[in-house]
Amino acid sequence: MIKTLGALKASGYHPKSIKEEIRQNLIQQLKAGNTSFPGIVGYEDSVIPETERALLSKHNILFLGLRGQAKTRMARQMISLLDEYIPVVEGSDLNDDPLNPVSKYARDLIAEKGDATPITWLSRDQRYGEKLATPDVSVADLIGDIDPIKAANLKLSFDDERVLHYGIIPRSNRCIFVINELPDLQARIQVSLFNILEEGDIQIRGFKLRLPLDILFVFTANPEDYTNRGSIVTPLKDRIQSQILTHYPKTLEHALEITGQEAGIHEEQKETVAVSDLVKRLIEQVAFEARSSELVDKKSGVSARLTISAFENAVSTAERRALVNKEATTQVWISDLSGIIPSITGKVELVYEGEQEGPFQVAMNLVDKAIRSQFIQYFPNPEQLNKKRNTGKPSAQSKADENPYKPIVNWFDKGNTLNIDYNTTDSGKVQQLYQVDGLFPLVKKYFPGTNELQAALLMEFVLFGLSSYSLISKRLFETKVEFKDLFGSMLGAASAEAYDNLEFDEDE
Repeated sequence: MIKTLGALKASGYHPKSIKEEIRQNLIQQLKAGNTSFPGIVGYEDSVIPETERALLSKHNILFLGLRGQAKTRMARQMISLLDEYIPVVEGSDLNDDPLNPVSKYARDLIAEKGDATPITWLSRDQRYGEKLATPDVSVADLIGDIDPIKAANLKLSFDDERVLHYGIIPRSNRCIFVINELPDLQARIQVSLFNILEEGDIQIRGFKLRLPLDILFVFTANPEDYTNRGSIVTPLKDRIQSQILTHYPKTLEHALEITGQEAGIHEEQKETVAVSDLVKRLIEQVAFEARSSELVDKKSGVSARLTISAFENAVSTAERRALVNKEATTQVWISDLSGIIPSITGKVELVYEGEQEGPFQVAMNLVDKAIRSQFIQYFPNPEQLNKKRNTGKPSAQSKADENPYKPIVNWFDKGNTLNIDYNTTDSGKVQQLYQVDGLFPLVKKYFPGTNELQAALLMEFVLFGLSSYSLISKRLFETKVEFKDLFGSMLGAASAEAYDNLEFDEDE
């Protein structure tokens, strides 16, 4: 490997800016038909093309979007568009290009040693810098400051450029530098970035330095920050050439792919716990329901991390049950979704009405809405059946054909109750579900090819679905879920309330 300036010159090396370097490598990627941002799902026709256009234009970039929209991940993947190695002057704080040095240290060293100047090689993984913007970030952190200890040790006056301690941005010369949550930077700190972005000048404690820093800047911001915590000052926004809007997955299929890619499921869990496509879709639907809920703050957003954590918790809920029951294998049941509530309550910001409801109740409502939304993708819509029944007077046989849920509802109307313990064994749950009249025939009618466990899961799904459409009653307890007839449950609740409201005379 080349180790001196002279050998580097002889090799025919020509310096190029980082933006030109990324542009050339991106062109090669596009010509080869390769994916520029592998693993980024749902952005193929929106964010990724916009980012590629910005990089081809050699622009600094601002990713603007709600939390959990892969903004930082997009920035980190730009590392793959860098050259594998670049030469730098050995010992330079600013990653000086040997043929185009910018620091006094590098210029003096080259003037002293000429072609014998030692050089080292910087890998692409070392050419990425990232800083989370917080209110306590100072100009010294980002740009630099005078180092009095260095001045004392080297016996230099404060007028000497060598007493400067460069901040993280100058030290990211010839690198990608990311500032996350840009609006959280104080306005005066944002102002310090003006010249770096536009002219390449930096000023430290009166030192006017002409440092043509070679940096690709990537900023991320949440639109909520513009009103709640801070804002990006207008002149700074003007200097960021491309602003790219990110978004959440637009389809359930994209959301499923993201969760499947990101969820950390242990190999033991994969061997023990089976997760049906139905359960996966229900978990993803929770996030879609949360993003449209009137109880959830839309400005804050609902991160994809919600469904990733929820999926992990659902698998762990089933795994724990299998361990308690000493079962070798199991599946995630609909009732196991009670275990994802902690993944929801910690990841949604509630508006005032939601706070009044309470985080737990809001989370339970989101799960119910997800079940309700997905139910009609598998079975007939109960509401449409009611509309058909109300528009005419069909025969008894046609009524049975039109309303496949009637035998199930009638079974509960007779006073029957089904209690499903959260920790019951799979075989025990199957036996319980088969007690309900009409439940198994309904599932076999619409899903004739299912095995026993798959059919039982769908049977449980039917019960949760009918309760979400208020055809039967569902009550959740700490250890079980109870299904019973709707009107009996309502009358029982009304009777209990009436009893609680009775006033007794003290003499009685």
